[in-house]
Amino acid sequence: MSTETLIALFRRDLARLRREIELYNQEHRLWLTAGAIPNSAGNLCLHLLGNLNTYIGQQLGRTGYVRERELEFSLRHVPRAELLLRIDQTSEMVTATLASLPAASLPAEYPLLVLEHKTSTEYLLIHLATHLTYHLGQINYHRRLLDHVSDQ
Repeated sequence: MSTETLIALFRRDLARLRREIELYNQEHRLWLTAGAIPNSAGNLCLHLLGNLNTYIGQQLGRTGYVRERELEFSLRHVPRAELLLRIDQTSEMVTATLASLPAASLPAEYPLLVLEHKTSTEYLLIHLATHLTYHLGQINYHRRLLDHVSDQ
């Protein structure tokens, strides 16, 4: 897989994430949870951005990003405008980092143990792309399911 393909996939799905966040008809509903749904769309968005900024930005792009993973799931009511800005910044970072990544680094071992075993950089990037789409699907379903609940 080429870095151009990876860039296209990440840009596509980060644009979809942006659109999902925009589509909530009331901003506070980004933070709703119900029943067995423990994570809000807002928290899933923060988690995805933290994940990409850590494993692409910090590790491959040397951005200096410092992850606070527990806040990805505990912060509430981050303004929608801030989430959208962070999505845009993450998309720019992913694009710039992957565009500058030498093709020879893709089959090389990823510099950090993330999964249960060492992987190539290419494998981890594909894992990150599928992780993004997994949670993007959850956000889409969350929006369609919970965006129409009564505000009683």
